[in-house]
Amino acid sequence: MGDEDVRGEQLALVRAAARRARPRTWRDAALAEGLPVARVLVDKGLAHLDRLFDYAVPATMDEEARPGVRVRVRFGAGQREGRREGGRLINGFVVERRAESDFPGVLAPLAQVLSTERVLTPELLALCRAVADRYAGALADVVSLAVPPRMARAERAPSPPPAGAPAAPGPGGWARYPQGTAFLDALAAGGAPRAVWTALPGPGWPDELARALATTLAAGRGALAVLPDGRAAARVDAALTALTGPGHHVLLTADSGPEARYRRWLAISRGAVRGVVGTRAAMFAPVHDLGLTAVWDDGDAAHRDERAPQPHARDVLVLRAGQENAALLLGGHAVTPEAARLVDTGWARPLLADRETVRVTAPLVRTVGDEDQARDSAARSARLPSLAWNALRDALAQGPVLIQVPRRGYAPRLACDRCRAPARCDACHGPLAAVGAEEALRCGWCGAEAPDWHCAECGGARLRAIVVGARRTAEELGRAFPAVPVRTSGRDHILDTVPDVPALVVSTPGAEPVPEGPGYAAALLLDGWALLGRPDLRAAEEALRRWFNAAALVRPRAEGGAVVVLAEPTLRPVQSLVRWDPAGHARRELADRAALGFPPVSRMAAVVGPPEAVEGLLRTAELPPDAEVLGPVPLPVSEPGRPRRTGEPPPGEGWDRALVRVPPGSGAALAAALRTAQAARLARREGPPVRVRVDPPDIG
Repeated sequence: MGDEDVRGEQLALVRAAARRARPRTWRDAALAEGLPVARVLVDKGLAHLDRLFDYAVPATMDEEARPGVRVRVRFGAGQREGRREGGRLINGFVVERRAESDFPGVLAPLAQVLSTERVLTPELLALCRAVADRYAGALADVVSLAVPPRMARAERAPSPPPAGAPAAPGPGGWARYPQGTAFLDALAAGGAPRAVWTALPGPGWPDELARALATTLAAGRGALAVLPDGRAAARVDAALTALTGPGHHVLLTADSGPEARYRRWLAISRGAVRGVVGTRAAMFAPVHDLGLTAVWDDGDAAHRDERAPQPHARDVLVLRAGQENAALLLGGHAVTPEAARLVDTGWARPLLADRETVRVTAPLVRTVGDEDQARDSAARSARLPSLAWNALRDALAQGPVLIQVPRRGYAPRLACDRCRAPARCDACHGPLAAVGAEEALRCGWCGAEAPDWHCAECGGARLRAIVVGARRTAEELGRAFPAVPVRTSGRDHILDTVPDVPALVVSTPGAEPVPEGPGYAAALLLDGWALLGRPDLRAAEEALRRWFNAAALVRPRAEGGAVVVLAEPTLRPVQSLVRWDPAGHARRELADRAALGFPPVSRMAAVVGPPEAVEGLLRTAELPPDAEVLGPVPLPVSEPGRPRRTGEPPPGEGWDRALVRVPPGSGAALAAALRTAQAARLARREGPPVRVRVDPPDIG
């Protein structure tokens, strides 16, 4: 090597050293010794800012600014350009402390350490990073889902001392499953079994889930169960408390309020408790030494967060089970294709009862067949054929009867009685609905009343109900059975339980009260066409899930329990309910999706936004070689006055949607390509942003 080469190399090294940032503090105050640089995750969920930023650590904050704590930093033009002043104060988390920085400028200092509580642990950060990578999202967005807002009073309060391991419970209802006891034994031995659990009908599933959690806690490991709603979580919470006593677990739901919920979250983070029962947000609970993750009814839409990047609890807990070497239990009365896929690939094992046990515990399920049609000419067209009336009348002599109605309200969809044209609002053209027998018509979009409605097509003034809601159903049944009390349960008023006395219980799906006795004497599943006829890939799966959940509340066949489902009897979901075969339906659904290349066999992402933005993102994204782009296709233009759902275009604007599909094994590459392209477009300000959703639920 010559002298010029040596001088050139030395000069390059000098310039490289000069490019390193010089940590500075306000008015040149003293810096922390040893590790004067803090890498901070700022609370800005933008794709082009999805990285860590370096800040100087003042000596006065050296002890407090530890990895995992919340801080305040100045972020903006001044910070990005290397100036010490400028920018606005925003929150962030210290991720790492370093001796030096690669930033080629003067580092701004930390403005404030908000709390010395280490809430973003390395394990939680790794999980958030994995979730962000899977869903093509920003790390800051996932962290905001995982770490609840700070409550100073809750942080000042000490957590209770850790309770000792509870006693191991017996197998209980798990003895009804051929592999149930072996699953509990594996948990007790500290293993990591993974199972898809098809729960038997009846009221026993909360106790069975609680026994799996208690067995894990007795082995000295942590346990986490995620339920779709607060009512289900409360049932498991009560069952687990009965098995282990208080102090071994906490309940994480929104009903407890922000401060109480954060206090319980801190008890988990500090290691005071190792058991967690909660709703969707509990999927990120920082349980120490996690041994079991469980999800109940993973097909429920409540398990998917509506905030970006919209992770699903099932997928998050699958990631946690792999990262933390924990067991996984996916349970429910129905089985999703995603759960069937885990079994099909060998990642999980099926955990279900034999057919004889199912026949003993399940109710009799009937639907309208040829025999009923021969006796009743309106059996398939009537909303309540004679089969349903007879079942209703006979069951009321034995106990309460459940009537499941897919739609809430009174008559949410109306049409002209003469020409069948939909009844529309004069102000915004939204659908008119009847909210009561004696009340004026009201628009379902803008809420305006229409007391003097006339059909715009034929001038008629008489209306007919296209869709009948739960309130009108309750009113009609109340007139038919005047001596029987009628109770309703829906989104506005959900009943937790009903007594074991004759009554008509009209409920929308998911709001069914739990009977206090052995179960409902019967259940009527009305308007099956409304569930099966939705233009959605998951319509059949969702209808069957709702039917199984309702039918599981009915007494066994030997005790007179019966279910009548009013839907086309030849359809696959109806036949699966009649045979009580949720796992078989899931396997057949999975096979159909595999033939068509639909999720969960393939991985898919939806790109939604203005046409030029969607085209620009797809043009610049370095998609995997095996990616297939479907579309773009235009989405319906949002009408003025109509309530805007998440991800829909503004009123009057037309957006496009493109679907990008890849085979198994390329999902991570697809998410990375879309996230990188999105970040590049935002950094260059190339037009409006687009919305990227990985594994969208609505691709029908």
